[in-house]
Amino acid sequence: MKTFKGVDGVPAGFGPSAVTIGKFDGVHQGHRALIERIRTIGDERGLVTAAVTFDRNPLALLAPDKCPEALVSVRQKLELLATTGVDATLLLPFDRALASVPAAEFVERVLVRALDAKVVLVGKDFRYGARGAGDVDLLIELGREYGFEVEVVDDVRPEGERRVSSTWIREILAEGDVRHATALLGHTPTVSGIVVHGAKRGRELGFPTANLTPESEGLVPADGVYAGWLTDAGTRYPAAISVGDNPTFEGVAPKQVEAYVLDRTLDLYDHVVDVEFVERIRGMVAFTSIPDLVETMRGDVERAKQILA
Repeated sequence: MKTFKGVDGVPAGFGPSAVTIGKFDGVHQGHRALIERIRTIGDERGLVTAAVTFDRNPLALLAPDKCPEALVSVRQKLELLATTGVDATLLLPFDRALASVPAAEFVERVLVRALDAKVVLVGKDFRYGARGAGDVDLLIELGREYGFEVEVVDDVRPEGERRVSSTWIREILAEGDVRHATALLGHTPTVSGIVVHGAKRGRELGFPTANLTPESEGLVPADGVYAGWLTDAGTRYPAAISVGDNPTFEGVAPKQVEAYVLDRTLDLYDHVVDVEFVERIRGMVAFTSIPDLVETMRGDVERAKQILA
């Protein structure tokens, strides 16, 4: 997949193309349905395919107090989009200049001049342009003027009435149900970050952990213990993962992610690793004694082995 940073990054002569536009937070099953459809159209009509997205949620600029936490970082989003088979992604910097561009000008500048769009796929609630003034009806009208078709794609609703959305996935992750989140995302919830030095309590207890910096990428699920995977430099290791403030000990940062690689001792300090959450084993508990904690941790490790086998 090619990645273009800003409209000026699109090479001259790109296209003709089939395009979809969105925030693509999480690159979930709904997003993947849009991209699968443009790929089908691209194959049928000999068009290159492109996804247009932004370097942040527009609310981060327009209404920060209403902006939800992102499911994935920009880097993670681009990597996930690359797995969909789309030919190119246009990453637009959402700044004050872009936020003030009128809807018709946005279409002319991005879809027509930069991407030479012949087919544009959007959801029925798609909005664009200054103050979100552009809607699907205007897009259809502009398509007639500029020579592209507009196709409105239905929501993906795998479980009855509720559509797949980033909001729903955030709610599920807040409950710790990472297996359900995986089904809606189409990939495992993953946090990426640098391994930093901790208090080394895990090592003292016989379970040395890789502690991720609090500035990690990706939405961290609810406090608890999980079975999952740690990936370092392309090598994937089974792991038992703890998320939370570790209430048995004082002075632990909230939402600390610690991964114990099963039956291995690795030097991961200063490495950038990915931690995938496969299934929640239990919630976070404050123990009254260290022996009780150690015994429970042994059980967590055995349960993680069973889940990941």
